[in-house]
Formats: sequence, C-alpha cells, structure tokens
Amino acid sequence: MPDKTLKGSGISKKSLESADGVEFAARLQAYYDCELKHVTVLPFSTDAGIPPAWECRCGRLAALRDTDAEIKVKPKKQRTHWDMLMERRCEDELRETLNQQIDILVSGVLA
Repeated sequence: MPDKTLKGSGISKKSLESADGVEFAARLQAYYDCELKHVTVLPFSTDAGIPPAWECRCGRLAALRDTDAEIKVKPKKQRTHWDMLMERRCEDELRETLNQQIDILVSGVLA
C-alpha cells in the first residue's frame, strides 16, 4: 500500500510553459542623482513616461540625469493630532466629550 501513495509531484513548483518565442519589452536605464551623490538606476519600458524625479534611498529627491528640469516639490504640511481630530469632529463635539470624561473622572467610576 505505501508504494502506491503519491508523495508530491512538484507540478506547482515547475512551470509547464517554456520561454521559447517570448519577446521581452524593450527597456532603458534611467539614472537619478541626489544631492548626496547617490546614484539610483531604474529600468523603464521604452513606452513608459520617465518621471523627472525619484525618491533616493536617503529620502531626498533625486533628479533625472542629463535634464535641465528643476525639481519643484510642494512640501507637505505636517498634520498634528489636533488637525486629525478636527477632520472628524467639530469643537462642540470635542467639548462635550471632554466634559463627559471629566465627569467620569470626578465621580470616581474609574477608580
């Protein structure tokens, strides 16, 4: 009986298709340079639009090499906890919630 059990055929690990006749898309290398002299090389399809800037591994913006276009980055305003609260609640709701929590603390329910 143990001779007849199938222990695993490996079909899921091997592709049944071959790479014969497959034509890969034409690619080009885009070089990006950041202020700290890091170079980032990215492959793009020749049909794709190449962005003028890319984020470097150090977090700064890297400019596409051999272009005169300046990188204009609109800095994001850092959101505070208050800003996030105000997106969800109005001041009256916040005041009411604060008063409820103060009443709970004063009454000693949590103690």
